[in-house]
Amino acid sequence: MSKDLVEIYDTTLRDGTQGEGVSFSVADKLRVAEKLDSFGVHYVEGGWPGSNPKDIEFFKQAARRKWKNAQIAAFGSTRRKKVAAEDDPQVKLLIDAKTPVVTIFGKTWLLHVKEVLRTTPKENLAMIGDTIAFLKKKGRKVIYDAEHALDGYKDDPEYALATWKAAEEAGADFVVLCDTNGGTLPGEIAEITATARRELLCPIGIHTHNDIGLAVANAIAAMEQGASQVQGTINGYGERTGNCNLTSAIPNISLKMGRRSIPKARIKKLADLSRFVDEVANLIPDRRQPWVGGTAFAHKGGMHVNAVQKVAHSFEHANPDTVGNRRRILVSDLAGRSNIVMKAQEMGIRIDNDAPELKAILAAVKEQEHQGYDYEGAEGSLALLIRKALGRVEPAFHLEAYHVSARGDAEEHLCEATVKVTVGGKSAHTVADGDGPVNALDQALRNALRGFYPVLKQVRLTDYKVRILNSSRGSGTAAKTRVLIESTDGKDRWYTVGVNENIIDASLQALLDSIEFRLLKK
Repeated sequence: MSKDLVEIYDTTLRDGTQGEGVSFSVADKLRVAEKLDSFGVHYVEGGWPGSNPKDIEFFKQAARRKWKNAQIAAFGSTRRKKVAAEDDPQVKLLIDAKTPVVTIFGKTWLLHVKEVLRTTPKENLAMIGDTIAFLKKKGRKVIYDAEHALDGYKDDPEYALATWKAAEEAGADFVVLCDTNGGTLPGEIAEITATARRELLCPIGIHTHNDIGLAVANAIAAMEQGASQVQGTINGYGERTGNCNLTSAIPNISLKMGRRSIPKARIKKLADLSRFVDEVANLIPDRRQPWVGGTAFAHKGGMHVNAVQKVAHSFEHANPDTVGNRRRILVSDLAGRSNIVMKAQEMGIRIDNDAPELKAILAAVKEQEHQGYDYEGAEGSLALLIRKALGRVEPAFHLEAYHVSARGDAEEHLCEATVKVTVGGKSAHTVADGDGPVNALDQALRNALRGFYPVLKQVRLTDYKVRILNSSRGSGTAAKTRVLIESTDGKDRWYTVGVNENIIDASLQALLDSIEFRLLKK
């Protein structure tokens, strides 16, 4: 293996699923494995065939598929004490998984040897060596995960080193130092990795957990001392506070450290990979993830945005395109002229820094934000505000009147909305029922306008969020309400906002902006 190559070992499908709220079906695991293979990781750990039927089924399915870049790995343990490796049912299942790679873990820390395994230090060494030798005899590439390697070494360096040497002497292809409790500091990681590199001839890997927020930093510290395999998970999934986050580690390895790993052309798909895994896991993406999160390259302060407009890298450590992300300009009460110009250009609105309307637009945004509007998450409403200020949009319709009523009892509740709209001198008057007042208004508005604008047949409301803005000031039920609406036409999504003391009026503002924005696109 080339000295500058760092192999990426993904354990999202095994260690990642130990995180709270993370679960994959067999079909899910296969989809994620195929995505990881296409992305170019070197190993995909599919699970522990000795732990559950789902993982056994995954390996059956995986054995029937061709993998382009990744080697599939089955995970398990050393043999049980006083049982021959060939007679251990769990070890047999590792062979039955038919993977080219088998990863096993064994004990490094004497505390675990004596108090958890309740065996002797000598027997623990034999368990490590016997299991690896048996797996090698069966033609498998063997990666040895030295569990609690760092804590074990700090407790008894001589014995910890003996366990690693037992693995190497039995034929392990990698000895991976595991910070299983996730509490080691980078300096300690570096020192112990350097010792392992001096004492062992086989390649060294690193497996870190994020219990003190240093999993990625610890992996980098190990690589700087010669570790050539990094184990981790996409988006940092994992037990407790998670594992080394590969969506941070991968670009740091290639783009910051200059080490050979995932090809740079594939790293451009990293943000897509991050979102894909979150989607399959049915988890909300963390917008504040380094590199791949929605806010990773978002700029809000007026002075920052002005600098980015002139020289992008003055406030960006890397080009967002390198990981498939994008620059975002946020508009709020902190905005300056550059925020408005860059945001407008981002939305396809032609404007430059010399536009005379800029001062009025900026003042309007700041005043609206003061009233409770939030344009960071409502770009549809912001686009309308800018276009109207520039005189580049005529209202597509006028709402002449509306009425909402509710009736029912404890068993059944029905809302009804009536709206009257005019388009080009023609009127439409409709009534619609809904599950609530906002749903009824939404239905009535679109029913009234579909005859004029058939494109609205594809539009639907997909999310509705309400926030009470100033209830702490003693205003009680008269407090201002901000409503944020997400809409889609099946192809694109857009967000609009409304603010009012009356939640129905606030919702109506957001609904009207949603429809007008879609018609503006047309």
